[in-house]
Amino acid sequence: MQKVPLKKHKSTVSHMPQNDEEILHFTLQGLLPAGHVLVLNTTLGTLSYLVCEQNIPHMMMEQQFTGSETSILLPLLESYPYYCPYEVLLASFNHGHITETNVERCRQRLQEAQSEGIWDQEMKPVRNILSRTRLKLRAFRIEIASIFETGYILMYMVDHKEMDISSVLTRSSQTNSTKS
Repeated sequence: MQKVPLKKHKSTVSHMPQNDEEILHFTLQGLLPAGHVLVLNTTLGTLSYLVCEQNIPHMMMEQQFTGSETSILLPLLESYPYYCPYEVLLASFNHGHITETNVERCRQRLQEAQSEGIWDQEMKPVRNILSRTRLKLRAFRIEIASIFETGYILMYMVDHKEMDISSVLTRSSQTNSTKS
């Protein structure tokens, strides 16, 4: 039998988060109704929306995220209901996992970039991935909102039609109460 030499490939650095658990559950109280949960499979990069009805879980939807997108999504989910600082997103994006050392290095890097006037350049790769992640999260009616000079936060996505109807109803009730 002839031996075939195998070419050795260099392993690439993965941006997939390094967690002890492969499947993470997020109830996101205040964002999702009771009994609803988001399930992130960090190995596959899938985010599933599950609803438990009569003690039987039903998958309502699922989205596939790349390793880079998952590295941005995970700290946002873990930070909820609070914001996720820029340096945490940058640390997760650059290193694939978050440690205090990585976050501190990224904080210093962003401060230096701010003083040199290149902060936008430093954050551009994160913002590019963030915009793709944002588009995929909209299917779940979740928005990634920017907090000026602070970071990002997950919020419920208000439909423009709902907003228009509610503002008309609010104005209508205010008009009726002033006429009375």
